[in-house]
Amino acid sequence: MAITKESILKILEKESIRFIYLQFTDLLGTLKAVSVPVTEIDNILNGKVMFDGSSVQGFVRIEESDMVLVPDLSTFAILPWKDSPKKVARLICFVHRPDNEPFEGDPRRILRRAEEEASKMGFTLNAGPEMEFFLFPDGNHNKHDLLLDDTASYFDLEPLDKGEDARQSIVVTLQDMGFNIEASHHEAAPHQHEIDFRYDRAIVSADNVMTLKTVVKVIATRFGLQATFMPKPILGINGSGMHVHLSLSDKEGRNVFYDPSDEHELSIIAKQFIAGIIKHIKGITLLLNPTVNSYKRLVPHHEAPVNIAWSFSNRSPLIRVPAGRQNGTRIELRSPDPSANPYLAFAAILTAGLDGIRKNLTPPPALVDNLYEMTEEERQRNGVGSLPADLGSAIAAFKEEPLNRKLLGDFAYSNFLKAKEMEWIEYRKQVHPWEIDRYFNV
Repeated sequence: MAITKESILKILEKESIRFIYLQFTDLLGTLKAVSVPVTEIDNILNGKVMFDGSSVQGFVRIEESDMVLVPDLSTFAILPWKDSPKKVARLICFVHRPDNEPFEGDPRRILRRAEEEASKMGFTLNAGPEMEFFLFPDGNHNKHDLLLDDTASYFDLEPLDKGEDARQSIVVTLQDMGFNIEASHHEAAPHQHEIDFRYDRAIVSADNVMTLKTVVKVIATRFGLQATFMPKPILGINGSGMHVHLSLSDKEGRNVFYDPSDEHELSIIAKQFIAGIIKHIKGITLLLNPTVNSYKRLVPHHEAPVNIAWSFSNRSPLIRVPAGRQNGTRIELRSPDPSANPYLAFAAILTAGLDGIRKNLTPPPALVDNLYEMTEEERQRNGVGSLPADLGSAIAAFKEEPLNRKLLGDFAYSNFLKAKEMEWIEYRKQVHPWEIDRYFNV
Protein backbone atom coordinates (compact mmCIF):
# COMPACT_ATOMS: atom_id res chain seq x y z
CA MET A 1 0.00 0.00 0.00
CA ALA A 2 1.37 3.40 -1.00
CA ILE A 3 2.22 5.76 1.84
CA THR A 4 0.49 9.12 1.52
CA LYS A 5 0.39 12.30 3.57
CA GLU A 6 -3.01 11.21 4.87
CA SER A 7 -1.81 7.77 5.97
CA ILE A 8 1.22 9.30 7.71
CA LEU A 9 -1.02 11.71 9.62
CA LYS A 10 -3.18 8.81 10.80
CA ILE A 11 -0.13 6.82 11.98
CA LEU A 12 1.31 9.82 13.82
CA GLU A 13 -1.92 10.28 15.74
CA LYS A 14 -2.49 6.58 16.42
CA GLU A 15 1.07 5.96 17.65
CA SER A 16 1.41 9.29 19.49
CA ILE A 17 4.58 10.16 17.64
CA ARG A 18 6.25 13.27 19.08
CA PHE A 19 9.20 13.86 16.73
CA ILE A 20 10.20 13.10 13.15
CA TYR A 21 13.80 12.73 12.08
CA LEU A 22 14.35 14.12 8.60
CA GLN A 23 17.37 12.12 7.44
CA PHE A 24 19.83 12.64 4.60
CA THR A 25 23.39 11.59 3.82
CA ASP A 26 26.43 13.75 3.27
CA LEU A 27 28.78 13.17 0.36
CA LEU A 28 31.02 10.80 2.32
CA GLY A 29 28.13 8.64 3.50
CA THR A 30 27.53 9.93 7.03
CA LEU A 31 23.87 9.88 8.05
CA LYS A 32 22.54 13.26 9.16
CA ALA A 33 19.17 14.20 10.63
CA VAL A 34 17.10 17.16 11.71
CA SER A 35 14.72 16.41 14.59
CA VAL A 36 11.41 18.22 14.07
CA PRO A 37 8.37 18.16 16.40
CA VAL A 38 5.22 16.78 14.81
CA THR A 39 3.59 20.14 15.45
CA GLU A 40 5.48 21.18 12.29
CA ILE A 41 4.00 18.33 10.27
CA ASP A 42 2.67 20.57 7.50
CA ASN A 43 6.12 22.02 6.88
CA ILE A 44 7.66 18.53 7.10
CA LEU A 45 5.37 16.89 4.56
CA ASN A 46 5.42 19.85 2.19
CA GLY A 47 9.21 20.07 2.04
CA LYS A 48 9.61 23.36 3.85
CA VAL A 49 12.10 22.40 6.58
CA MET A 50 15.44 24.15 6.03
CA PHE A 51 18.95 23.50 7.38
CA ASP A 52 22.45 24.95 7.13
CA GLY A 53 24.20 23.12 4.29
CA SER A 54 27.51 24.89 4.87
CA SER A 55 28.11 22.74 7.97
CA VAL A 56 27.73 19.43 6.10
CA GLN A 57 30.67 17.62 4.48
CA GLY A 58 30.77 18.17 0.72
CA PHE A 59 27.77 20.50 0.59
CA VAL A 60 27.83 24.28 0.02
CA ARG A 61 29.78 27.36 1.11
CA ILE A 62 28.64 29.55 4.00
CA GLU A 63 27.43 32.30 1.65
CA GLU A 64 24.93 29.88 0.06
CA SER A 65 24.09 27.75 3.07
CA ASP A 66 20.28 27.47 3.07
CA MET A 67 19.09 24.01 2.00
CA VAL A 68 15.65 22.38 2.03
CA LEU A 69 14.69 18.81 3.01
CA VAL A 70 12.07 17.19 0.74
CA PRO A 71 10.89 13.91 2.28
CA ASP A 72 10.38 10.71 0.32
CA LEU A 73 7.08 9.59 1.86
CA SER A 74 7.75 5.94 0.98
CA THR A 75 10.58 5.89 3.56
CA PHE A 76 8.34 6.68 6.55
CA ALA A 77 9.08 4.37 9.47
CA ILE A 78 8.75 4.37 13.24
CA LEU A 79 12.05 3.90 15.10
CA PRO A 80 11.28 0.94 17.41
CA TRP A 81 14.04 1.71 19.91
CA LYS A 82 12.59 5.14 20.74
CA ASP A 83 10.07 4.43 23.51
CA SER A 84 7.08 6.45 24.75
CA PRO A 85 6.55 9.23 25.65
CA LYS A 86 9.09 10.37 23.03
CA LYS A 87 8.25 8.09 20.14
CA VAL A 88 10.06 9.02 16.96
CA ALA A 89 9.50 8.35 13.27
CA ARG A 90 11.80 9.06 10.36
CA LEU A 91 11.60 10.19 6.75
CA ILE A 92 14.55 9.99 4.36
CA CYS A 93 14.84 13.13 2.28
CA PHE A 94 16.16 14.53 -0.94
CA VAL A 95 18.07 17.79 -0.54
CA HIS A 96 16.94 20.83 -2.53
CA ARG A 97 18.11 24.40 -2.86
CA PRO A 98 15.79 27.19 -1.62
CA ASP A 99 14.43 27.68 -5.16
CA ASN A 100 13.27 24.04 -4.98
CA GLU A 101 15.85 22.87 -7.53
CA PRO A 102 17.43 19.49 -6.59
CA PHE A 103 20.83 19.94 -4.94
CA GLU A 104 23.52 18.53 -7.21
CA GLY A 105 25.60 17.32 -4.25
CA ASP A 106 22.87 15.10 -2.78
CA PRO A 107 24.11 11.47 -2.99
CA ARG A 108 20.58 10.10 -3.03
CA ARG A 109 19.75 12.35 -5.99
CA ILE A 110 22.86 11.08 -7.80
CA LEU A 111 21.63 7.50 -7.46
CA ARG A 112 18.12 8.51 -8.51
CA ARG A 113 19.60 10.11 -11.63
CA ALA A 114 21.49 6.89 -12.46
CA GLU A 115 18.27 4.92 -11.99
CA GLU A 116 16.49 7.27 -14.40
CA GLU A 117 19.20 6.61 -17.00
CA ALA A 118 18.65 2.87 -16.55
CA SER A 119 14.91 3.36 -16.90
CA LYS A 120 15.40 5.10 -20.26
CA MET A 121 17.15 1.91 -21.40
CA GLY A 122 14.25 -0.18 -20.08
CA PHE A 123 15.98 -1.47 -16.93
CA THR A 124 15.68 -1.37 -13.15
CA LEU A 125 18.68 -2.26 -11.00
CA ASN A 126 18.02 -4.61 -8.09
CA ALA A 127 20.68 -4.68 -5.38
CA GLY A 128 21.06 -7.00 -2.40
CA PRO A 129 23.95 -6.03 -0.10
CA GLU A 130 25.53 -8.40 2.40
CA MET A 131 26.51 -6.23 5.36
CA GLU A 132 29.47 -7.37 7.48
CA PHE A 133 30.48 -5.68 10.73
CA PHE A 134 32.23 -6.26 14.05
CA LEU A 135 30.76 -6.22 17.56
CA PHE A 136 33.43 -5.68 20.22
CA PRO A 137 33.04 -5.57 24.01
CA ASP A 138 32.37 -2.02 25.11
CA GLY A 139 35.34 -2.20 27.48
CA ASN A 140 37.56 -1.54 24.49
CA HIS A 141 37.87 2.17 25.19
CA ASN A 142 41.38 1.98 23.77
CA LYS A 143 40.43 1.31 20.16
CA HIS A 144 44.10 0.71 19.30
CA ASP A 145 44.14 -2.46 21.43
CA LEU A 146 40.82 -4.20 20.79
CA LEU A 147 40.02 -7.09 23.14
CA LEU A 148 39.24 -10.37 21.39
CA ASP A 149 37.24 -12.69 23.66
CA ASP A 150 35.19 -14.28 20.86
CA THR A 151 36.57 -17.53 19.44
CA ALA A 152 33.69 -18.14 17.04
CA SER A 153 34.17 -18.63 13.32
CA TYR A 154 31.92 -18.95 10.28
CA PHE A 155 28.33 -19.99 11.20
CA ASP A 156 29.23 -20.77 14.84
CA LEU A 157 26.59 -20.41 17.57
CA GLU A 158 26.56 -19.73 21.30
CA PRO A 159 28.55 -20.06 23.49
CA LEU A 160 31.34 -19.41 20.97
CA ASP A 161 29.38 -16.60 19.32
CA LYS A 162 29.19 -13.97 22.05
CA GLY A 163 27.23 -11.55 19.88
CA GLU A 164 24.33 -13.83 18.93
CA ASP A 165 21.75 -12.25 21.24
CA ALA A 166 22.65 -8.77 20.04
CA ARG A 167 22.52 -9.85 16.42
CA GLN A 168 19.09 -11.42 16.87
CA SER A 169 17.81 -8.24 18.54
CA ILE A 170 19.17 -6.23 15.60
CA VAL A 171 17.31 -8.49 13.17
CA VAL A 172 14.03 -8.18 15.13
CA THR A 173 14.37 -4.38 15.19
CA LEU A 174 14.95 -4.29 11.45
CA GLN A 175 11.96 -6.55 10.87
CA ASP A 176 9.83 -4.21 12.99
CA MET A 177 10.86 -1.47 10.56
CA GLY A 178 9.73 -3.51 7.55
CA PHE A 179 13.00 -5.15 6.47
CA ASN A 180 12.88 -8.56 4.81
CA ILE A 181 15.86 -10.25 6.45
CA GLU A 182 17.04 -13.34 4.57
CA ALA A 183 19.82 -14.48 6.91
CA SER A 184 22.18 -13.48 9.70
CA HIS A 185 25.18 -15.31 11.09
CA HIS A 186 28.60 -15.09 12.68
CA GLU A 187 31.26 -14.47 10.05
CA ALA A 188 34.75 -15.95 9.68
CA ALA A 189 36.66 -13.53 11.95
CA PRO A 190 36.31 -13.17 15.74
CA HIS A 191 33.48 -10.78 16.68
CA GLN A 192 32.45 -10.48 13.01
CA HIS A 193 28.81 -10.73 11.88
CA GLU A 194 26.76 -10.55 8.72
CA ILE A 195 23.14 -9.58 8.04
CA ASP A 196 21.62 -10.05 4.59
CA PHE A 197 18.36 -8.41 3.57
CA ARG A 198 16.29 -9.14 0.50
CA TYR A 199 17.21 -7.36 -2.71
CA ASP A 200 15.20 -4.33 -3.80
CA ARG A 201 15.50 -1.36 -6.12
CA ALA A 202 18.93 0.21 -5.73
CA ILE A 203 17.73 3.34 -3.96
CA VAL A 204 15.67 1.31 -1.46
CA SER A 205 18.65 -0.94 -0.77
CA ALA A 206 20.90 2.09 -0.25
CA ASP A 207 18.35 3.50 2.23
CA ASN A 208 18.33 0.11 3.95
CA VAL A 209 22.12 0.08 4.26
CA MET A 210 22.06 3.42 6.06
CA THR A 211 19.23 2.30 8.33
CA LEU A 212 20.93 -1.01 9.14
CA LYS A 213 24.14 0.73 10.16
CA THR A 214 22.20 2.94 12.58
CA VAL A 215 20.22 0.04 14.06
CA VAL A 216 23.35 -2.09 14.53
CA LYS A 217 25.13 0.68 16.43
CA VAL A 218 22.11 1.56 18.59
CA ILE A 219 21.27 -2.02 19.58
CA ALA A 220 24.92 -2.94 20.16
CA THR A 221 25.20 -0.34 22.93
CA ARG A 222 22.24 -1.93 24.72
CA PHE A 223 24.19 -5.19 24.93
CA GLY A 224 27.38 -3.59 26.19
CA LEU A 225 28.96 -3.80 22.74
CA GLN A 226 30.38 -1.32 20.26
CA ALA A 227 29.81 -1.84 16.56
CA THR A 228 32.12 -0.88 13.72
CA PHE A 229 31.72 -1.05 9.96
CA MET A 230 35.41 -0.23 9.56
CA PRO A 231 36.65 -2.47 6.73
CA LYS A 232 39.76 -3.77 8.54
CA PRO A 233 39.89 -3.13 12.30
CA ILE A 234 42.41 -5.89 13.16
CA LEU A 235 45.57 -7.10 11.48
CA GLY A 236 45.70 -10.75 10.47
CA ILE A 237 41.98 -11.56 10.26
CA ASN A 238 39.33 -11.05 7.60
CA GLY A 239 37.94 -7.58 7.08
CA SER A 240 34.32 -6.55 6.54
CA GLY A 241 32.89 -6.32 3.05
CA MET A 242 29.63 -5.17 1.53
CA HIS A 243 29.24 -7.76 -1.22
CA VAL A 244 26.44 -6.65 -3.53
CA HIS A 245 24.19 -9.03 -5.48
CA LEU A 246 22.97 -7.35 -8.65
CA SER A 247 20.43 -7.98 -11.38
CA LEU A 248 18.49 -5.98 -13.94
CA SER A 249 14.77 -6.34 -14.57
CA ASP A 250 12.77 -5.05 -17.54
CA LYS A 251 9.59 -2.98 -17.46
CA GLU A 252 7.52 -6.14 -16.95
CA GLY A 253 9.67 -7.15 -13.95
CA ARG A 254 11.45 -10.00 -15.76
CA ASN A 255 15.06 -10.72 -14.84
CA VAL A 256 17.03 -9.89 -17.99
CA PHE A 257 20.19 -11.59 -16.68
CA TYR A 258 18.52 -14.99 -17.24
CA ASP A 259 18.73 -16.76 -20.60
CA PRO A 260 17.77 -20.47 -20.63
CA SER A 261 19.36 -20.91 -24.07
CA ASP A 262 22.86 -20.02 -22.83
CA GLU A 263 25.22 -22.76 -21.64
CA HIS A 264 25.32 -21.17 -18.17
CA GLU A 265 21.81 -19.64 -18.46
CA LEU A 266 23.39 -16.18 -18.33
CA SER A 267 22.18 -13.59 -20.84
CA ILE A 268 24.23 -11.42 -23.17
CA ILE A 269 22.99 -8.38 -21.24
CA ALA A 270 24.38 -9.85 -18.01
CA LYS A 271 27.74 -10.46 -19.66
CA GLN A 272 27.79 -6.94 -21.05
CA PHE A 273 26.99 -5.58 -17.58
CA ILE A 274 29.88 -7.61 -16.15
CA ALA A 275 32.16 -6.32 -18.92
CA GLY A 276 31.22 -2.73 -18.09
CA ILE A 277 32.08 -3.20 -14.42
CA ILE A 278 35.39 -4.85 -15.30
CA LYS A 279 36.26 -2.04 -17.71
CA HIS A 280 35.56 0.72 -15.18
CA ILE A 281 36.31 -0.98 -11.85
CA LYS A 282 39.68 0.68 -11.24
CA GLY A 283 38.21 4.11 -11.88
CA ILE A 284 35.19 3.63 -9.60
CA THR A 285 37.01 1.79 -6.80
CA LEU A 286 37.37 5.07 -4.87
CA LEU A 287 33.56 5.16 -4.60
CA LEU A 288 33.33 1.50 -3.52
CA ASN A 289 36.33 1.54 -1.16
CA PRO A 290 36.68 5.17 -0.12
CA THR A 291 38.94 5.13 2.96
CA VAL A 292 42.61 4.55 3.75
CA ASN A 293 41.51 1.52 5.77
CA SER A 294 39.60 0.03 2.83
CA TYR A 295 42.89 -1.02 1.25
CA LYS A 296 44.03 -2.87 4.37
CA ARG A 297 41.14 -5.24 3.61
CA LEU A 298 41.92 -5.54 -0.11
CA VAL A 299 45.02 -7.69 0.35
CA PRO A 300 45.65 -11.34 -0.62
CA HIS A 301 44.79 -14.33 1.58
CA HIS A 302 41.86 -12.85 3.53
CA GLU A 303 38.99 -13.69 1.14
CA ALA A 304 38.78 -10.15 -0.25
CA PRO A 305 39.10 -9.75 -4.03
CA VAL A 306 42.23 -8.01 -5.27
CA ASN A 307 42.19 -9.33 -8.85
CA ILE A 308 39.94 -8.15 -11.68
CA ALA A 309 38.26 -11.25 -13.08
CA TRP A 310 34.92 -13.07 -12.98
CA SER A 311 33.74 -16.63 -12.53
CA PHE A 312 30.83 -18.94 -11.90
CA SER A 313 30.51 -19.76 -8.16
CA ASN A 314 34.29 -19.39 -7.54
CA ARG A 315 34.58 -16.76 -4.78
CA SER A 316 38.16 -15.66 -5.39
CA PRO A 317 37.57 -13.20 -8.32
CA LEU A 318 36.07 -9.72 -8.21
CA ILE A 319 32.74 -10.87 -9.67
CA ARG A 320 31.05 -14.24 -9.38
CA VAL A 321 27.79 -15.60 -10.72
CA PRO A 322 26.01 -17.50 -7.90
CA ALA A 323 24.22 -20.76 -8.65
CA GLY A 324 20.61 -19.47 -8.63
CA ARG A 325 18.90 -19.08 -12.01
CA GLN A 326 15.60 -17.89 -13.51
CA ASN A 327 14.41 -14.99 -11.32
CA GLY A 328 17.39 -15.58 -9.01
CA THR A 329 19.98 -15.02 -11.74
CA ARG A 330 22.41 -12.39 -10.51
CA ILE A 331 26.01 -11.41 -10.21
CA GLU A 332 27.90 -10.69 -6.99
CA LEU A 333 30.40 -7.84 -6.85
CA ARG A 334 32.71 -8.62 -3.95
CA SER A 335 34.99 -5.59 -3.65
CA PRO A 336 32.76 -2.90 -2.00
CA ASP A 337 33.05 -2.38 1.73
CA PRO A 338 30.66 -0.87 4.29
CA SER A 339 32.58 2.40 4.59
CA ALA A 340 31.24 3.32 1.13
CA ASN A 341 28.40 5.76 0.65
CA PRO A 342 25.86 3.23 -0.71
CA TYR A 343 24.13 5.81 -2.91
CA LEU A 344 27.36 6.67 -4.71
CA ALA A 345 28.54 3.05 -4.79
CA PHE A 346 25.34 1.71 -6.36
CA ALA A 347 25.21 4.63 -8.80
CA ALA A 348 28.78 3.92 -9.90
CA ILE A 349 28.15 0.19 -10.33
CA LEU A 350 24.96 0.82 -12.30
CA THR A 351 26.58 3.44 -14.54
CA ALA A 352 29.56 1.17 -15.28
CA GLY A 353 27.31 -1.79 -16.07
CA LEU A 354 25.04 0.24 -18.34
CA ASP A 355 28.10 1.47 -20.24
CA GLY A 356 28.95 -2.15 -20.95
CA ILE A 357 25.45 -2.71 -22.34
CA ARG A 358 25.47 0.46 -24.45
CA LYS A 359 28.84 -0.40 -26.00
CA ASN A 360 28.12 -4.13 -26.42
CA LEU A 361 31.23 -4.99 -24.42
CA THR A 362 32.34 -8.59 -24.04
CA PRO A 363 33.93 -9.73 -20.76
CA PRO A 364 37.11 -11.80 -20.71
CA PRO A 365 36.64 -15.57 -20.29
CA ALA A 366 35.33 -16.63 -16.90
CA LEU A 367 38.06 -18.18 -14.73
CA VAL A 368 37.73 -21.49 -12.94
CA ASP A 369 41.02 -21.53 -11.01
CA ASN A 370 41.44 -20.14 -7.51
CA LEU A 371 43.02 -16.73 -8.05
CA TYR A 372 44.48 -16.76 -4.54
CA GLU A 373 46.69 -19.70 -5.57
CA MET A 374 47.72 -18.43 -9.02
CA THR A 375 51.19 -16.98 -9.48
CA GLU A 376 51.69 -13.46 -10.79
CA GLU A 377 52.91 -14.96 -14.07
CA GLU A 378 49.73 -17.05 -14.36
CA ARG A 379 47.54 -14.03 -13.66
CA GLN A 380 49.34 -11.99 -16.31
CA ARG A 381 48.97 -14.83 -18.81
CA ASN A 382 45.21 -14.83 -18.17
CA GLY A 383 44.94 -11.04 -18.45
CA VAL A 384 43.97 -10.62 -14.79
CA GLY A 385 44.54 -7.08 -13.54
CA SER A 386 44.59 -5.79 -9.96
CA LEU A 387 42.50 -3.30 -8.01
CA PRO A 388 44.21 -0.15 -6.73
CA ALA A 389 46.48 -1.03 -3.82
CA ASP A 390 45.93 2.07 -1.68
CA LEU A 391 43.84 5.22 -1.46
CA GLY A 392 46.38 7.22 -3.45
CA SER A 393 46.25 4.77 -6.36
CA ALA A 394 42.45 4.78 -6.22
CA ILE A 395 42.40 8.59 -6.35
CA ALA A 396 44.66 8.55 -9.41
CA ALA A 397 42.44 5.97 -11.16
CA PHE A 398 39.33 7.97 -10.23
CA LYS A 399 40.73 11.08 -11.91
CA GLU A 400 41.58 9.13 -15.07
CA GLU A 401 38.04 7.70 -15.40
CA PRO A 402 35.80 9.94 -17.61
CA LEU A 403 32.68 8.18 -16.37
CA ASN A 404 33.00 9.66 -12.86
CA ARG A 405 32.42 13.32 -13.69
CA LYS A 406 29.34 12.43 -15.71
CA LEU A 407 28.12 10.17 -12.92
CA LEU A 408 28.58 12.64 -10.07
CA GLY A 409 28.30 16.00 -11.81
CA ASP A 410 30.92 18.72 -11.48
CA PHE A 411 29.93 19.81 -7.97
CA ALA A 412 29.92 16.40 -6.26
CA TYR A 413 32.93 15.22 -8.28
CA SER A 414 35.10 18.13 -7.16
CA ASN A 415 34.02 18.02 -3.51
CA PHE A 416 34.33 14.26 -3.16
CA LEU A 417 37.76 14.24 -4.82
CA LYS A 418 38.97 17.13 -2.66
CA ALA A 419 37.89 15.33 0.54
CA LYS A 420 39.66 12.11 -0.48
CA GLU A 421 42.85 13.89 -1.51
CA MET A 422 42.94 15.67 1.86
CA GLU A 423 42.41 12.36 3.64
CA TRP A 424 45.30 10.75 1.75
CA ILE A 425 47.63 13.68 2.47
CA GLU A 426 46.72 13.60 6.15
CA TYR A 427 47.35 9.85 6.36
CA ARG A 428 50.71 10.12 4.59
CA LYS A 429 51.89 12.66 7.16
CA GLN A 430 51.27 10.31 10.09
CA VAL A 431 54.00 8.24 11.75
CA HIS A 432 52.60 4.81 12.62
CA PRO A 433 53.71 2.38 15.36
CA TRP A 434 54.86 -0.10 12.71
CA GLU A 435 57.34 2.50 11.41
CA ILE A 436 58.72 3.14 14.90
CA ASP A 437 59.23 -0.60 15.45
CA ARG A 438 60.80 -1.05 12.03
CA TYR A 439 63.01 1.99 11.63
CA PHE A 440 63.77 3.49 15.05
CA ASN A 441 67.24 1.95 15.24
CA VAL A 442 68.36 2.44 11.64
